[in-house]
Amino acid sequence: MRFSFVFILLWLAFVCQWLRADAPESQKIVNADARFDHYLSMLRGRRVGLLVNHTSLVGGRHLCDTLMALGIDVRLIFAPEHGFRGTAAAGEHVGSGIDAATGLPVHSLYGRTRRPTPAQMSEVDVVVFDIQDVGARFYTYISTMHYMMEACAEAGVHFVVLDRPNPNGHYVDGPVLRPAFASFVGMHPIPVVHGLTVGELALMINGEGWLRGGGRCRLTVIPVGGYRHSMPVEIGVAPSPNLPNAQAVRLYPSLCFFEGTHVSVGRGTPFPFQVVGAPGSRFGTFTFTPQSIAGKAVNPPCCGRLCSGLDLRRADTPACLDLSLLVDFCRLSGGSDAFFADRRFFDLLAGTDSLRLQIEAGRTAEQIRASWRDELGAYMSLRQKYIIYE
Repeated sequence: MRFSFVFILLWLAFVCQWLRADAPESQKIVNADARFDHYLSMLRGRRVGLLVNHTSLVGGRHLCDTLMALGIDVRLIFAPEHGFRGTAAAGEHVGSGIDAATGLPVHSLYGRTRRPTPAQMSEVDVVVFDIQDVGARFYTYISTMHYMMEACAEAGVHFVVLDRPNPNGHYVDGPVLRPAFASFVGMHPIPVVHGLTVGELALMINGEGWLRGGGRCRLTVIPVGGYRHSMPVEIGVAPSPNLPNAQAVRLYPSLCFFEGTHVSVGRGTPFPFQVVGAPGSRFGTFTFTPQSIAGKAVNPPCCGRLCSGLDLRRADTPACLDLSLLVDFCRLSGGSDAFFADRRFFDLLAGTDSLRLQIEAGRTAEQIRASWRDELGAYMSLRQKYIIYE
């Protein structure tokens, strides 16, 4: 009996040690662009285009430089909002040109056109997408991906997504977009926080026939290694100039609605998307003054005006949209006319006019969220068809 008891203790100790040794490896996230054995064979001997930006790093080196060093025939680069090097401010048109480091042509998809041309697509056999997203429907990198998928479908070009984790992928929230409110800041009938990686979203776009004319492109998604949606993720690179850190990324889905109001979210300060406030003293005790900053905020809202409000840099970020901020700031503003600066743009961000109308009607945050319950349930059933990372 004593021998059996000692044997069991030794066996349990061995299992615990094995689990501890294995845990770090099993929890390590490996972005798809670093999993060369999964995709290089698709690129060798092919003319390759890259839809990339400053986040497309493999171990600190840009994907473009990495692939060219490995002998891949990279022909051209497509650049989204903020440009290939990520230096353009939000909404600022990005020009095409030549990349000084590689000599490759860079075609802007956020300038005179947001779609690649047939002539550009005729130069490539495969397009690789490798951009860090933040999981919010109004973040325009996924709109650019949609247009590229359409171009690939029409030109017979292979579209390869090198997937990345979604830092807001652990929850789903917000109204589902209505077709009448589709725009470049919301193209798909999905919630504001959709809970998908770009790879999973590409599968949904393709699978649901959302491309122009119901077309489908030849699509391959290279998955992230070691990732699950329930994992806390810090992406380690600023995905755009006004999302400089993990807290801004977490707050972005809730605060972006204020872009259609007279309230500042800190553009033109050292802490964009980490504060919220407006001119006047009634909005809070924290004060800040937005200023123009080249490459980050050109004439931002409330520029040069002292704003009072809330400092959210160390605030908890629950796994839901913080609607109470919208409701409270509308009330403190003195009503909807003083709060909403651009009702149409607010509705495009929301993907519907129902959110604005509910705020104007004085609904509480809980009442507003309850109105989404059924459509979110239907979306969650659809989402399950395309989930890669349980």
